[in-house]
Amino acid sequence: MSNKGKVKVGIIGSQFEADIHAESFRIMPDEAEVVAVASPTPGNAEKLAKKYEIRRVFTDYKQMLAENDIEMVTIAAPNSLHAQMTVDIATAGKHVVCEKPLCMTLEEADLMIETCKQKGVLLMYAEELFFTPKYVKAKEMAEQGAFGKIYMVKQSEKHFGPHAPWFWNVERSGGGVFMDMGCHGIAFCYWFLGRPNIKNVYCQMATHVHADKTKGEDNSICIIEFANGAVGLIEDSWARRGGMEDRIEVYGEGGVTYADLHMGNALPTYSEYGYGYAVEKAPTTKGWTWPVFEELWNYGFPQEMYHFARCVRGKEEPQATGEDGRVVQEVLYAGYQSAGKGHKIELPFQPKGIKKPIDLWLNAKA
Repeated sequence: MSNKGKVKVGIIGSQFEADIHAESFRIMPDEAEVVAVASPTPGNAEKLAKKYEIRRVFTDYKQMLAENDIEMVTIAAPNSLHAQMTVDIATAGKHVVCEKPLCMTLEEADLMIETCKQKGVLLMYAEELFFTPKYVKAKEMAEQGAFGKIYMVKQSEKHFGPHAPWFWNVERSGGGVFMDMGCHGIAFCYWFLGRPNIKNVYCQMATHVHADKTKGEDNSICIIEFANGAVGLIEDSWARRGGMEDRIEVYGEGGVTYADLHMGNALPTYSEYGYGYAVEKAPTTKGWTWPVFEELWNYGFPQEMYHFARCVRGKEEPQATGEDGRVVQEVLYAGYQSAGKGHKIELPFQPKGIKKPIDLWLNAKA
């Protein structure tokens, strides 16, 4: 593989998240280019390849890994596949970008991290909130002392449910909304506060709306107590009607800031008739809506992929690593256990024999 020029990228997956990856590389093309896509779903990879003029298409990702020029592979596949795909990619000598959450179990996380180290490749954790412009600005202000000593950070993400059917299947996803979106809030609070040790986790969750679709929770509240005295508050929902909400709040003894990912980048709009697209997860475009512009840029996806490509070239050090993903995985474990037991769970928390995080909640309820 070349150490010069644009990083050659392969994408595993062909639907919503894979489309985001492909579009992100298109938006910021200076450091990388997508040269291949792999997906077992008939026609999906071809459709994505046509949309982004990707030259090579595979139905078996292992065949794509045999392509010598591919240097970095992004995983946009169901959670249950992340670990084996990472091992296969690393074994092929290629750098890994793995979508959140990192995997299903702590044992898988350790295997992924260790394999990538042994093979001399990077394992980069695709947490876009580390790159979201508003959230990055809030962190910069915090580091400049704007808020004094921070005592609470809140992150919330809410909508009416995920895009792909596999999210509803806990055997493939590992959990419900806490697994799907709580991982964002965990990573954000941990990163924003400077990666302090985590003391304990308390979580409440329930299935209010989507019991006909999933065994997983569709609403969750998580409280993380950090060793530095700060608290992280994470709210997530698949039960919120009216489209997407994604926001943070930062509280310090000397100040406060709020950042709403959509409202500050939206055009308040009223339409009797509706129109094409407003924003991710918006159920309708009739009546009052808030269509956004430069949506992926405001989420931080292009900046994230640009950064990962520069890491492959040795130009930057990874900001989001497999180790970050493992911390998130342990908190997910503790959160599901807490919701099942009804009390705080102290960290470290590493129960053995867990097949998927949600079992810690479901088994406790049984």
